[in-house]
Amino acid sequence: MSPRTTPVRNVAVLKGGWSTEQDVSLRSGAAAGEALREAGYNVTEITVRRDPVHLVGELQAARPHVVFNALHGRFGEDGCIQGLLDILELPYTHSGLLASSLAMDKAYARRIFAQAGIPVAPGLTVTRDQLLAGDPLPRPYVVKPINEGSSVGVHILKQGGNALPFDAQSWPYGEQVLVEAFIPGRELTAAVMGDRALGCLEITSDRGFYDYEAKYAPGGSRHIMPAPLPAEIYEEACRLALSAHQVLGCRGVSRTDLRYDETAVAEGRGNGLYVLEVNTQPGMTATSLVPEIAAFAGISFPQLVSWMVENATCDA
Repeated sequence: MSPRTTPVRNVAVLKGGWSTEQDVSLRSGAAAGEALREAGYNVTEITVRRDPVHLVGELQAARPHVVFNALHGRFGEDGCIQGLLDILELPYTHSGLLASSLAMDKAYARRIFAQAGIPVAPGLTVTRDQLLAGDPLPRPYVVKPINEGSSVGVHILKQGGNALPFDAQSWPYGEQVLVEAFIPGRELTAAVMGDRALGCLEITSDRGFYDYEAKYAPGGSRHIMPAPLPAEIYEEACRLALSAHQVLGCRGVSRTDLRYDETAVAEGRGNGLYVLEVNTQPGMTATSLVPEIAAFAGISFPQLVSWMVENATCDA
């Protein structure tokens, strides 16, 4: 990693991109840019399109000391942009190339978590045709794209039903499909900042599933901070989030999503916590979770993004 020898004054915020999460990224970038200006930085917001030559030119024109990466989804969160910034020797926020790539690939991340003793839902990777041929797991189970975020493409196949979430022509997320047993219970998320967990929040939604609309539509979900959990469960959720962050090699800020199955506890089947995934570039919108958790820990949004740029680095 290249140490930074100059003070951070100029920050370029990357936003947009061309993934399914483009709109969310535009909002994250605008909010982060505003907070960074409030904190005293000179900010250039760059709307990223699928043209790396143009992006390099814009970065060279902006001459940033640090890049705040507010991109979400494929090509912005999966190591691609991180590799480009490494080549340019530009320090950037969030995780590096390898950790970003591992976290974005849910199948690989699951294997790493399991090997590290981090509990995950039973599951497997199948091809699209295998799923269409019949249930690979007993229902209810969850179908997920391997490398999308924000619950894009996620479907729950309920017990007693026989409908499939897509047909042979309507799955635009690649040949591989991740299938996981559905974990009943409560939706939790925990934020990590550097080498510490900031706290754990519970998410509830009248939609019954914390999908894309619940995440980003006003009133789509309700956040309870801190999560109303037994003290030992709350502490363990935070510990698992920090452990998941560390085993993937993440840096900066991340957010880990978990499920808490209280029936498992009542039946003596462990503590009921399961890690779903690590978000290496969590949302920074008005309804985002990490700024809310940080605020409860006494860290304002401008303070949060300032810490992120001051601790930015690259793997050049």
